[in-house]
Parts: sequence; structure tokens; C-alpha cells
Amino acid sequence: MRIRSLLAILAWQATGQVLSPAEITDPAIRGLQQSHLEELHAITAALAGHRFPYHFYFSRKLDLSEREQERSDQRSIQFDKFQGQTVLKITGNYFAAYSVERMTNEERIRRTYSDVMLPILQAAVPALSRADGPDAFALEISHHVIRKVMGLDTETAENVVLILPKAAAQKLIEAGDEAGRIAAIQDGAAYLNSNPISIYPYEHRDTPVIKVAALPPASSAPVAPPAHIVAAPPRPSSSRAGLEDVYRDTFTRMLKDLESQAHFVPYAPPSFIAFREGQYLELPIATPLAASDSGSQYKLAALAFDRHVAHLIRPILAYFKDSADFNGIDFSTTVRLAGSAEGQASESVEFIFPWNALHSYAQYNLTGQQLLDAGVVLINGERVGLNLQNAEAQDLPPK
Repeated sequence: MRIRSLLAILAWQATGQVLSPAEITDPAIRGLQQSHLEELHAITAALAGHRFPYHFYFSRKLDLSEREQERSDQRSIQFDKFQGQTVLKITGNYFAAYSVERMTNEERIRRTYSDVMLPILQAAVPALSRADGPDAFALEISHHVIRKVMGLDTETAENVVLILPKAAAQKLIEAGDEAGRIAAIQDGAAYLNSNPISIYPYEHRDTPVIKVAALPPASSAPVAPPAHIVAAPPRPSSSRAGLEDVYRDTFTRMLKDLESQAHFVPYAPPSFIAFREGQYLELPIATPLAASDSGSQYKLAALAFDRHVAHLIRPILAYFKDSADFNGIDFSTTVRLAGSAEGQASESVEFIFPWNALHSYAQYNLTGQQLLDAGVVLINGERVGLNLQNAEAQDLPPK
């Protein structure tokens, strides 16, 4: 009975994301939609189990708030006409917010392509590989950007469009390496707010970009470390792509050895991010908590640190004993209560720690609270002060 119920839910979700043929006015396109309904439903079924880094919704309209989106029509998968071609058009809203101060146009579009467009293509292209259409795939995705307006952080929508010929899309899916995938994408056309843009403007490896949540602005003056921490000397500058090459084998060993303990996120591998004019290793992980642990976001963050992140620091540092070419580690976790539905009862928390503080903690020279005070804690993209004792005992925001 439970399996039947799950199948019914998945079937309902698939139907709810595909436009009904009756709503398409062009007879040829309507016929194409009708004849390929099974394949279109297969696309949404394939994506039903995919977990996007941030909330994503299929949508008939772009630029909606998440509250509006939850109440809006999500039937967006349809055949359509574009510049004389028949395309499979998929529209959606992705609720990630990128800092324009810390990410270029190309970095933002590349992150949305990697997070959203590529998984969609990986589901859509095989489903239609033997179909008589489309000529191309047309993806329209809205994400958010954060910029300062008159000194205040303002969040607005930004729209990304990718038009990829079917042959190029097939090359993308079949490519065995990153160079092949980049070459396939370069056969298409991309637009940012209707302006042409290249997802990969020059030949290079896929370069990690900063965390999509808004990070606190870098201070114009150096900040002195707390008295109980010995300041580390400046670390040499290295490119993010170069750092990935250096530590590729290390990442592979760490992911294999610590998976059961760390709960690494399978679709988001370790990468390097720019933070405060330095390079930090971002480790995406998941923190499961019991349903009885429910409480404020501060309580969940405190429990995530005490029960999960704190226990990872020493094992992870063992893989980077001689590291002198990046500045610290960002433990980026999604905290979820047991039994909660996808997207509910969860918090996005980042613990960003410099090397000197991490090593002091590993050598038992710092308490967990002192480590938090020496680093940066973000909850859902906002910096907070986190007092472990108050947050866990009183379930109140820290003073």
C-alpha cells in the first residue's frame, strides 16, 4: 500500500509539471505535446528524487517570490517554437541568491547551469533521445542576486536562458570528461537578462564559485584575532582551479573514508570559495537531527555544531596536515529534522573557520565556543553570533 501511494504521488507530481496539450493553441505543437506525454512525464519522474542545493520549482512564470511560487501554476514543461525551431521549453524559479559583489555574471550563470540546468538536461535528453522532436532544448531559469542599493542589501531576480541544440545536448550527456561537456555547451546560446553571455567564456576547467548565500562584506581593515589565538602568517595566493587539481586525490580519499561520519552531499563535491580575500575549502554536508530536537534556528545550528561538525574537525584536518595554500574550511550543512518533508524543518548553516583557529581547537587549546567566536557562522545566509549554551538550553536567539 505504501509503495502504491508513493507511485501515485510521483505520478501526480509528473502530471502537475507538464502542460496539458489542450492548453497549446498551435496544432502541430499540441500534437507533439500529446504524442510525447509519456516522455515528458518521465522527465519529471527522473527529477523527483533529485535534491537541488536550494529550492527549485517548475513554473509558468519567472521572477516570483517563493511564497507566490508555492501557490502558482507549476506546469512548465512543454514543446514550443523559438526562432523557427521546435524546442522543449522548461521554465523554473531557483531560490538561490548570489552576491553581485563577489560573483561575476559568468560565475552566477555557471552556478545556475551547474545546479539546475545540467540536472534537468540529464533527465530530459535521454527521455527524448529517440523522439522526433525537439530541435533544441530551451531552459529559462530565474535566480536571485543581492546587491547594495544606497547602502542596503537588495534582492532582485535575474533570468538565465540556455538554448542547446539536440545534437549538442546529446554530446553533453555522453561526454566522458569536463572538456567534452564544456565543448558541448559552447555549441548553444546563453542569455543573462536577455543579453548574450557565455557560460564558459574561455577554455578552462569548471571553476567553483562562492557559496550562493550572501556572505558578509570583507572588512576594509584587517581584524585582529582573539588574544587566545596566535595569528597565522598570510598564505600564498592560489587559483581555485589549481587548488582543486592539487587536492583532487585527497578529496577522493576523504570522501570515501569519512562518508558514514560526515554525511557528505553527493551532488556537491568539495570546492574552494573566495571569502575575505582568501581561499576556503567548502565541504557540503548534511546534519540529521531527531524530531524531538525541534526549536529555533539557533538551537538547530548549535546542535549541528556540537553533535556533528565538531566531531569532523580533527578527522578532516588529518587530510590537510601540510596545507599552506588555502585559508580555512567552510563546513556548509543542511540541518534537517527526522520525518520532515523535503524543504521543511531545515536550516542552511555555514561554519567558516580559519586554519589557525581550527588547529588550536584540534590541539585542545580552544573550546567549541571559542572556535565559533573566532570564525563566522551563517544561518540561511545571514551572519549570527551563536552562544552554544544559551541556544541549546534556552532555545532563544543568542544575545
